[in-house]
Amino acid sequence: MDFILREWRQTDAPDLANYANNEKIARNLRDVFPHPYTLKDAKEFITDCLEAKESLMFRAIEVDGHAVGSISLCRCAGMYRPRAELGYWLAEDCWGQGIMTRAVQQICQEGFTHWDIERIYAEPYAHNASSRRVLEKAGFTLEGILRRSVYIWGEVIDSCMYALLRP
Repeated sequence: MDFILREWRQTDAPDLANYANNEKIARNLRDVFPHPYTLKDAKEFITDCLEAKESLMFRAIEVDGHAVGSISLCRCAGMYRPRAELGYWLAEDCWGQGIMTRAVQQICQEGFTHWDIERIYAEPYAHNASSRRVLEKAGFTLEGILRRSVYIWGEVIDSCMYALLRP
């Protein structure tokens, strides 16, 4: 399935609220991701994306004219400045079609091109096999399992450290 990575637009708010309002998505993201996800949440998120500093790269994932997901890189500061953190989610209707793997590859290439960074990392929850598979297909290496490292949805769970080094 074809997709476009592009800047967010205020007109994306209804699509964002529609696709992001999914407990299956929220359960695999940090607890700052609201559930239920409202139109107000969508508008605030898009405003934040549009006002983001140079150390943040937010992109909408567009399929057939609709914003169906989000992908971002957040450049670290201080002694961690040679790296950036990757985050992403995709509408359930689009799962399993290779979109996210290609989106990850595309934004990582953009990050390495525009920033002086040496590594991009992601920390999916250990139970999130689909997200882990996306990272592996995109060329990331599993560096370790962080046991009992995250408190989310009322339980303590394991997360994983994946990284992609500058080519």
